[in-house]
Amino acid sequence: MIKSLTPTQMAAPFARYAHGVLDPASGLLLTSGQLALSVDGTTPIGAQAQADLIFHNIDLILQDGGASRADVLRINAFVTGREHMAGYMVARDAWLADVPHLPASTLMIVSGFTRPEFVVEIEVTARCPA
Repeated sequence: MIKSLTPTQMAAPFARYAHGVLDPASGLLLTSGQLALSVDGTTPIGAQAQADLIFHNIDLILQDGGASRADVLRINAFVTGREHMAGYMVARDAWLADVPHLPASTLMIVSGFTRPEFVVEIEVTARCPA
């Protein structure tokens, strides 16, 4: 049975969806696109600070599913302008610094998100350990 993943240590989803899902039969874990929203409802300023918070929250989702960043197969990231690419990449590279393999990765520039203060959104696909 598919398991919804919504860690209580992070802000609740904006609507009726889970932050992630785990399919135990296949071992696949997929996150929803994550935006930089703290538990207290604040959003940090700048792409690097937002990406750092998002990756922290992705760690929580992975842990909730029994995985870690070492199990990530793919990262899909979205920024609202070229000026945000460097900050995002600094945060991504730091998050992956101790990972024994590098996942596939896509970075796209988009026109915007649900609120103007959000400049980064990230989703990952992972394979949970057997």
